Amino acid sequence: MINRHPQFGFIEQEGGGPDVFAHYSNIAAQGYRELHEGQKVEFDVTQGQKGPQAENIRPV
Repeated sequence: MINRHPQFGFIEQEGGGPDVFAHYSNIAAQGYRELHEGQKVEFDVTQGQKGPQAENIRPV
């Protein structure tokens, strides 16, 4: 997770490519949803209105 804002951020893809938009509502967790800068995650990439976005974000 990089470029973190309280409700969204961007995920750097391991294999390269554009950073992926990540909204906190797409974190697959119960209760308070939070990710930290540098935290490893798995996610599904979908095409959003402004480019790639992460869905079903899961901390590893």
